[in-house]
Amino acid sequence: MSNENKRHEGGVSYHVPGQDYFDKRGLKRHAGVFSLWALGVGAVISGDFSGWNLGFSVAGWGGMFIATIIIAIMYLGLTYSIAEMSPALPHTGGAYSFARTAFGPWGGFITGIAENIEYVLTPAVVVYFIGTYMTQITGTPDAWQPLWWLVGYLVFVGLNARGVELSFKVTVTVTLIALSILVFFLLSAVFSGQFDFARWALNVGAGPTGQAVELPQGGGPLLPMGVKGIFAALPFAVWLFLAIEQLPLASEESVDPKRDMPKGIMLGMFTLIGLGFLVLIVNPSIPGGAFAYGTSGQPILDGFAAIYGSGWAKLLALFAVAGLVASFHSIIFAFGRQIYSLSRAGYFPHFLSVTHGTHKTPNVALYAGATLGFVVMLAIWFAEGGVSAGTFIGGTLLNMAVFGAMFSYLLQALTFLKLRRSFPSLERPYKSPFGILGASLTAIIAVVTIIFQLTDPLYRQGIIGVAIWYGLAIIYFAAYGRKTLVFSPEEAFAVKNREASSDK
Repeated sequence: MSNENKRHEGGVSYHVPGQDYFDKRGLKRHAGVFSLWALGVGAVISGDFSGWNLGFSVAGWGGMFIATIIIAIMYLGLTYSIAEMSPALPHTGGAYSFARTAFGPWGGFITGIAENIEYVLTPAVVVYFIGTYMTQITGTPDAWQPLWWLVGYLVFVGLNARGVELSFKVTVTVTLIALSILVFFLLSAVFSGQFDFARWALNVGAGPTGQAVELPQGGGPLLPMGVKGIFAALPFAVWLFLAIEQLPLASEESVDPKRDMPKGIMLGMFTLIGLGFLVLIVNPSIPGGAFAYGTSGQPILDGFAAIYGSGWAKLLALFAVAGLVASFHSIIFAFGRQIYSLSRAGYFPHFLSVTHGTHKTPNVALYAGATLGFVVMLAIWFAEGGVSAGTFIGGTLLNMAVFGAMFSYLLQALTFLKLRRSFPSLERPYKSPFGILGASLTAIIAVVTIIFQLTDPLYRQGIIGVAIWYGLAIIYFAAYGRKTLVFSPEEAFAVKNREASSDK
């Protein structure tokens, strides 16, 4: 980056590199509405296969159902908001890009780090669940789980690095397979002759100390843990929708982001709402019920076993892994673009945004994000004593990812409100039908979820982890990163529009 011009403003320094800087960081346009829909649904669909069900153990079925309604409202407000912001600011930066325009460099950075935590840790949790499924299917020892994680990262980072066309083809394929398996499971459960909602879904009661206990005959209360259980279940309900907001990260690889991005986001959201509530009702209504599935790492596999027996279940579950693979592959796409965008703008080291010379994929960012996620998992695995680390990875890391997401949602909602107020003349090809109300509800529900995570001792380890991540990132940016920013598309757009706004 020699022979650069420099510009200082607002406590940060911009470098103005030559065209060769951006030539080494080019992306290809490929995605249309269908590809974007598949990317959004694929990123989330693993939440229908594993993770969400843990909410039964803290809330029972009724508490989890109400928590899911609340979280669905939050995500509708969020997705409508980003459906408005993404075509107005059609850059790879996504949430960072929106906040950068609204609140300046520090606002963009803080929002970007929240998403970075979410997108690096979410695939780590998903590949943990892939490992639990594959361990059950193949009968390999639990101690071999890290090998399944390594294989997962190697295969799907490799596919993402081979080009956007291949990446989206894989995304569409595994998403459609996952949807087919999920529909097959739901139909199998309903017509199995064993479907009994009252007997199985309501088989959770509260013990003397408030812990979940099994009611052998079912017929238990809707809210065995009371209202507190609803709040405890909120982070698990998030797992049914988590990462749908990643779609704006594909803006610079979308053929027509101003037209296609809102359609892809909202079609994906409505698909996920339908799937989420069907799974929530059907999965716990077969033998085992909400009590057994409330502690399961593979509820679809356990469901298939209840319907078809363990032999057929393993074969069917091999296909069911497609649901986890779809999300794993799609969120790898997301952290690659998210790291790439922050690096191209100088918030992260510049070398992370260099793209492949032929495939034009952010391969360095993909390798870096995958390495970080895998190292975090290995560190926990060995620190927690191997197999016993599974609870920490599947629970605490999940809650770290959810906390990062909630903070990001709060900031994105505030960003939407700020853009509406301070940038009324910004071209908006699509406008949210819920506008200020939708963004406000998103912010309120995100704050409630954050408050519960802060006050509940079960989540504190995760919060400490997020705080450390933030602390290291802020130290880096304050000491170095803020002096090396670049007029990337996100930064140039933000500076231009903030100057135009201040002139009025």
